[in-house]
Amino acid sequence: MSEINLDKRVNGVESSMRINQKFMVTGLLAAALVLGGCDKIHQWFGKDKEDQGFVQKMEGTKDGKVAMLLPDFTQLVEQEGPAVVNIQASRSEVNENSTPDTGADQNQGANTDPFYEYFKRLLPNVPSTPQDPEDEYNFGSGFLISKDGYILTNTHVVGGMNNIKVLLNDKREFKAKLIGSDAQSDVALLKIDADNLPVVHVGSPKELKVGEWVAAIGAPFGFDNSVTAGIVSAKGRSLPNENYTPFIQTDVAINPGNSGGPLFNLKGQVVGINSQIYSRSGGFMGISFAIPIDVAMSVAEQLKTTGKVQRGRLGVVIQEVNYDLAKSFGLSKANGALVSQVIPGGPAAKAGLQPGDIVQSVNGEEVDNSSDLPVMVGLLPPGKEITLGIWRKGKQESIKVLLDTMNNDTAADTNKSEGGNEIQGSSFNVGNLGLGLQPSQEGLLVVQAEGLSAQAGVRRGDVIMALGQQNVRDESSFSQALTSSGKNIPLLVKRGSSTLFLALALP
Repeated sequence: MSEINLDKRVNGVESSMRINQKFMVTGLLAAALVLGGCDKIHQWFGKDKEDQGFVQKMEGTKDGKVAMLLPDFTQLVEQEGPAVVNIQASRSEVNENSTPDTGADQNQGANTDPFYEYFKRLLPNVPSTPQDPEDEYNFGSGFLISKDGYILTNTHVVGGMNNIKVLLNDKREFKAKLIGSDAQSDVALLKIDADNLPVVHVGSPKELKVGEWVAAIGAPFGFDNSVTAGIVSAKGRSLPNENYTPFIQTDVAINPGNSGGPLFNLKGQVVGINSQIYSRSGGFMGISFAIPIDVAMSVAEQLKTTGKVQRGRLGVVIQEVNYDLAKSFGLSKANGALVSQVIPGGPAAKAGLQPGDIVQSVNGEEVDNSSDLPVMVGLLPPGKEITLGIWRKGKQESIKVLLDTMNNDTAADTNKSEGGNEIQGSSFNVGNLGLGLQPSQEGLLVVQAEGLSAQAGVRRGDVIMALGQQNVRDESSFSQALTSSGKNIPLLVKRGSSTLFLALALP
């Protein structure tokens, strides 16, 4: 394509011939690779029908072996489509003859807040200007999980609405009751009065692989029974202000109205609930996010039995373990969740967890990223005792923690203190680190940060509380900790009301 664009118009014929010749040679090479390499190509699924799922075989000419598998969503739609529903929700009783806004013009007079479009929830009727309460509509999707009428959807589709109508695939309409909703996971459970309804088959998001084909069924912009398809782009995505959901990222086309609809794998199993998109325009831009179905089903079960969701609370502040921090703590690879602060009086504090501990597993399940820990703990009920595998001062240990409820968090957890930097001694310099320090109530106040310390991320106004996991309060304790540490040193720093670790690398 670049040659065609660069060639002048008078050379257009020659350029086209040259490109066509290249395409012909490339096509012949590709055909030769397929015909000669069929016996080396592995199938994506097993040989039996159940494992293959909804795929279409493309037969090679060598020994009749399968050269590739292409997705075929026709049977999936026929078999699973009837369990997908459309949802219309309004805040008050409205005129049935009125025409609701489907969101097609929702970008006119768009909100100027830069975060408004960044991780925008799929609200098909986001108003650009204040509207009359009688015109407050939400459109979305959902799916049946039981024959007696329980339906999963998103909280942002039905939250705050008192008139919820469900339209089935066979055109029947029902008024739905909101059993419960959870804002943190964005999962809501509805109930309609009906029997012998079609239901979806629930799959396992843990078995989902990046690059695997998936499909969504929903009602984008009110166009019901619409099917879109793509692949899994990533798993375990952590989004801003979404600490308890490891999102599935896909490139499936999702638009306003798809919210709450199912995400299917090629076996016809629901693996997620379509919930959010990344968008600068309000429409689909190639990145969408789904709530894993196991998280949603766990929330739904609590909503069904108690009407609310309770999550286990550990009582720590954590940060990601990057490559430099991993070296400073003596880890062979960067994984786990680094504890930067332990909330006083919380479960972790009572169990003896310390700043600088790196949580590597929960009940034997590995913690790859720091974002995994809140999800794993949040899925467990309060009052449950768990075993944490931790890395502490160069050794692996295990510690038992009795979780309490997340609702016990208080403002004191932020550990805000007034006058915490009260000066308690004269300042001193550490020339090779570019540091100017002054003893204070909580540690060593940074009055100057240059050279190596600045490269590590230390700022003026920080308070260094520990160096190499040894508490420092004055020049003597700092020098002693620096001498006993190696080339890669973790610094525990208080910055404002937060604490974090920085990796200091010595030459």
